[in-house]
Amino acid sequence: MSYANIQHAKIRAQQRGIPPFIDQLLDLYGNEQYDGHGGVVLFLDRSSIRHMERDMGREPVRRLSTWHNAYKVKSSIDGHTITTGLRSERIRRK
Repeated sequence: MSYANIQHAKIRAQQRGIPPFIDQLLDLYGNEQYDGHGGVVLFLDRSSIRHMERDMGREPVRRLSTWHNAYKVKSSIDGHTITTGLRSERIRRK
C-alpha cells in the first residue's frame, strides 16, 4: 500500500467529518464484511453497538449516534485503510 493511499484515507475522513475516535471504534467493534474487490468493510451493526454499550455505557454510545452509520474500507492484503465514510444505504451482505 502506498503512502498516497494512506493520505487519501486521512483526507477523506477529514472531508467527511469523521473523527479519529470513530475510526478507532470501527477497528475495535466494527463488523467485517468482504466487499468482493480485495477490501474489507468495517461498520457498526446492532450487535457491535450493544457491545460498545456494555464496555463504555449507554449514554456515551448514545452521544455517538451521529456516527453509527460510519464505515471504513481496509485492504484485505495489508490492512491499511483505503477510505472512510458515512453510509446512506444498507451494506449488502451475501
